Amino acid sequence: MQDQNSREYLHASGVQKATIIGGGVIGASWAALFLAHGVAVIINDPDPDIADKVKVLIDGAVPALSELGCCTDGMMEKLSFEQDLTKAVAGVDLVQECGPERIDFKKDLWRRIEAASANNTLFLSSSSSIPASAQSGSMQQPERLVIGHPFNPPHLMPLVEVVPVAKSDRTMIARVMDFYRGVGKVPLELKKEIPGFVANRLQAAIFRECMYLVREGIVSIRDLDDIVTNSLGIRWASNGPFLSFHLGGGSGGMAHFVEHLGKGGMEQLWATFESVSFDFRTSRLLIDQAQQFYGDHSIVELAENRDRKQVAILKALDDVSSVDGA
Repeated sequence: MQDQNSREYLHASGVQKATIIGGGVIGASWAALFLAHGVAVIINDPDPDIADKVKVLIDGAVPALSELGCCTDGMMEKLSFEQDLTKAVAGVDLVQECGPERIDFKKDLWRRIEAASANNTLFLSSSSSIPASAQSGSMQQPERLVIGHPFNPPHLMPLVEVVPVAKSDRTMIARVMDFYRGVGKVPLELKKEIPGFVANRLQAAIFRECMYLVREGIVSIRDLDDIVTNSLGIRWASNGPFLSFHLGGGSGGMAHFVEHLGKGGMEQLWATFESVSFDFRTSRLLIDQAQQFYGDHSIVELAENRDRKQVAILKALDDVSSVDGA
């Protein structure tokens, strides 16, 4: 994760010092990742107890980062806290915003950040649903703001969805991509804005059907989790949906799949999909089953177990030589 290529990318980005707005779960996870790659981090958060909370979260991320090859020794020495926003963003190379998902909050925040920052500071939002064009309405140069949306937890999951606006400067986007590669991420640039971006839209679509299957009593949430982890989870961790169906078409590839499996079987299956919502009965069912099947363990224990498994998957995939482009 922290190889020569990463260091070269980080150097090319010009980022040595970053400010993270918001020290919650996402902000602390970003902080752990940045620190583990030698980037000095300032955290801006109004919570008077934020330092203690962030340090606990970073300590929890250290084992996974170490397993992935990051140097975590002494990394906390580069961490500091500043409640004054103007002071927090002055002179830094990058701002990674992890604040509340409220458009009014973000618009005012970015206006103030822009006024207090250097002209070459990279502005990145971790927002999972609000596009940059909606957040930047009060900025003098709205094209400076770019979405850098991670998949949770950022210190572990490789993906970052980079979503520029139509007028974004390509040199700036190149710096953003270099920075994320430099801290071990896999940044993928979306060609245009869309609500929820890509990964969350896929997750929402799949979860909608998960809820329906549980609501109808076809399967429990635990059995559904086991079905996914023993089938689609393995398949998509190695190939993704499109390559999987290309392979599913046999020697005829995607053309055979579309003609013989897509137009027939899959279209017929789509026709059986029904609507579902977080109504009281469905919500209560999900909550009760989550408590029944997973309530014997704390969220911390479950998260630690998740992280151990995901690290093992990432290391295993890294050990396998991939066909170029596959």
